[in-house]
Amino acid sequence: MNKNLKKYLLIFLLFFTHVTFGQSVVIETTQGDIVVELNPEKAPNTVKNFLTYVNEGFYAGTIFHRVIRDFMIQGGGFDKNLNQKETREPIQNESKNGLFNETYTIAMARTNDPHSATSQFFINLKDNYFLDDGDGYCVFGKVTSGHRVVQKIGSLPTHVKEGMGDVPIKRVTIKAIKIIN
Repeated sequence: MNKNLKKYLLIFLLFFTHVTFGQSVVIETTQGDIVVELNPEKAPNTVKNFLTYVNEGFYAGTIFHRVIRDFMIQGGGFDKNLNQKETREPIQNESKNGLFNETYTIAMARTNDPHSATSQFFINLKDNYFLDDGDGYCVFGKVTSGHRVVQKIGSLPTHVKEGMGDVPIKRVTIKAIKIIN
């Protein structure tokens, strides 16, 4: 490949990456840090909602309360005593945005109501394309660093606690989520 072609390919890739994904955050946990690149172009309202919680410091002290091996890790809604935090109003589901529930993507958790997502999110531990069926679960970013941390959390043993299943026996606390660019 000649030098100019390499240069233009690099410029194209940098432009494409910048256009497709934008702001990044670091999820600081007791198991290590996870860097997530958000995609406001494909999921503008979801990213705005997430960043509102980030800017308010909402996630500090919440836990990864649900871990299902070879599926996903979920957090952002419960404190260390499994008390659910009060949230803002639910947002509209933006799941049909061209992003898919693939390994290391981050998506909004919700109830059976497709427009019920508030603060909780999950990180996919594998390709979970079935979550894109029907109303789907809105992907709004991808993990760019901290894959080992995600896998470590995803392999923790779980139990039933306070009537909730899949709770990690060893608590994983989100110390903070911070914008890094």
